[in-house]
Amino acid sequence: MKVLIVEDEQRLAGALCRGLQAEGYVVVHASTGTEGLSEATAHEYDAVILDIMLPGLDGYEMLRRMRAQQVWTPVLVLTAKDEDDAQVKAFDLGADDYLTKPFSFIILVARLRALIRRGAPRRPVVLTAGSLSLDPARRIVERESTAIDLTPREYGLLEFLMRNKDAVVTKSEIRQNVWANQTGGDNTVEIYIGYLRRKIDLPFGTNTIQTVRGFGYRINSPASAHSGSPMLDAVL
Repeated sequence: MKVLIVEDEQRLAGALCRGLQAEGYVVVHASTGTEGLSEATAHEYDAVILDIMLPGLDGYEMLRRMRAQQVWTPVLVLTAKDEDDAQVKAFDLGADDYLTKPFSFIILVARLRALIRRGAPRRPVVLTAGSLSLDPARRIVERESTAIDLTPREYGLLEFLMRNKDAVVTKSEIRQNVWANQTGGDNTVEIYIGYLRRKIDLPFGTNTIQTVRGFGYRINSPASAHSGSPMLDAVL
């Protein structure tokens, strides 16, 4: 089994390398996030042990870029950052496990074995519409490499629209699939469509969500744009 350790504390990195080699692992060490990213994307590993506080690219950015390049090697984050927000951010960016320092070496090895047994998981396909992308695995929305912050309800609405790209969905279908008919009517759908447009379209000068008068809404891929149709209206 081949493991990449990305850790800038040399004494700790050395101890990890020696300990894992004694357990039968082939170990490669990188001391910066830049080196780690190069290794992780250029060579195959069974797992990556990743620190967060690194020179060059920090662990978060290295992890984000790995997943953006569709490198799904299991990642165990090993860091002194024990705040809930730090852990949530790591998992949202694609980490598979999280262990805080100080740690038990035997626990680290056990978690590493578990990650390797599971292997690199199959990830949901990233949904796209032109330059807009939605990654269901990481719950990240981006346009032109710019992250877009959405509320849970806005995210759910956008995901439903993008999973039905190029098809018209009615307000009733949106209520059933996003709201589960628990709250709000057509007016609520219209309000949230407006919220989405102000976040995913307006700042970028785009028109991704189109209104089909008398029917509902559609997210168009560039090749299927119907902006000349008299039935479409770009605004509420």
